[in-house]
Amino acid sequence: MMTKPMEIEDRSMEIIAPHLEGLRLTESEKLICSRIIHATGDAGYAPIVKIHDELVPAATAALAAGKNIFTDVEMVRRGISIRSFSKFGGEIFCKISDVDTRELAKRDGITRAMAAMKLFGRRLDGQIVAIGNAPTALFEVLRLVREENIRPAAIIGVPVGFVGAAEAKSQLAAHNKIPYVTVMGTKGGSSVAVAAINALLYMLNDSRRSDSK
Repeated sequence: MMTKPMEIEDRSMEIIAPHLEGLRLTESEKLICSRIIHATGDAGYAPIVKIHDELVPAATAALAAGKNIFTDVEMVRRGISIRSFSKFGGEIFCKISDVDTRELAKRDGITRAMAAMKLFGRRLDGQIVAIGNAPTALFEVLRLVREENIRPAAIIGVPVGFVGAAEAKSQLAAHNKIPYVTVMGTKGGSSVAVAAINALLYMLNDSRRSDSK
């Protein structure tokens, strides 16, 4: 029985690798897909993860430059490896529970996740957006891009569900002006968003391996 964390992870990646064969992914893109499959325990993600050609260089450059991450829900914010992320100087923001978010959502009859992205507004310019739960949050970010010329450095857009999720992610992929990671169809979730972000952080600085020696 394996008991060492990195040995378990390495063996998991060996098991996952054959599912990525033939998908025409770069090594960095394989890492993102592998982390998503590892986080979900579902190899069915392999053919439905969609990654913009510029995602890896754009997102890693933003992270390394200390840009911030804006999330839709606390589960995403709390799942990101703060030890890896904090080395670069950025902050992680989530407004889902803020008073002004609740007030805007109630006034306009929209979800709190949508209201939070609307309130972030121009602050999203040049930063990373990570949406793992709410399709309405992704719809709002895409509206900001389309109507207000806001340009995040990258969008991790993987909301889950049967109402609006597939449509929001299709719009993200079709837009194609902002580097993105998404998952086509109804699958996704906070763990998927976290896995993608942490994969990008591990590309920059994987301190876990030195710590495990």
